[in-house]
Amino acid sequence: MDDFDSETRSASQLVPVLPLKDVSLFPGASLALVVSRSPAIQAVRMAERCEGILLALAQRDPGANDPGSQGLHTVGTLGEIREALAVSPLELRLEIDGVSRARAREVVGKALMVAEAVVLPEGEEGDEWGPAVEALARYLHAHPDLRTFLDEQRRVGDSMSWVNLACQHLPITATARQRLLEASAIDRCTMISRGLDALLRKESQG
Repeated sequence: MDDFDSETRSASQLVPVLPLKDVSLFPGASLALVVSRSPAIQAVRMAERCEGILLALAQRDPGANDPGSQGLHTVGTLGEIREALAVSPLELRLEIDGVSRARAREVVGKALMVAEAVVLPEGEEGDEWGPAVEALARYLHAHPDLRTFLDEQRRVGDSMSWVNLACQHLPITATARQRLLEASAIDRCTMISRGLDALLRKESQG
């Protein structure tokens, strides 16, 4: 991710849009998936010609095969393509590293969707992050396999990356995941710390 410099992060930019059916990409995390729909493949191919950057936006209706620009959430994550391999004439195995949250100011196109993406700042690490990291540590202590998996998916070293990884991979609904992505870092920490402790209580009672 070194090529995606600070000047690029701070300005709006035109990037291809990768529609995601039932997952989200968070900053500091990695996402691996197979894409087969034409808009997704076209987005990857264009991104490969433009520094490997695209905007991953979740669909409002995960079941829609052709959501169009109006069927996508406006807040997603700018990602950098780590690997894109053809597994068949109509499928790509894709791995993306999440770089920064961004808002799509406008999405245009159909066979290939392009957006003006504006980076959303996460803010500096503060006291609010601590409880979320502590709640995650408690949850991972009870789930060592998950800790190993998240550690493999982690792409940056700050504490917020752990929180974002939890948001991306824990067993919550697509709607709840999108709410976390749209929330500020402070609000996301509050929400995930409460959610993790609630999950632990539910598991212990089960």
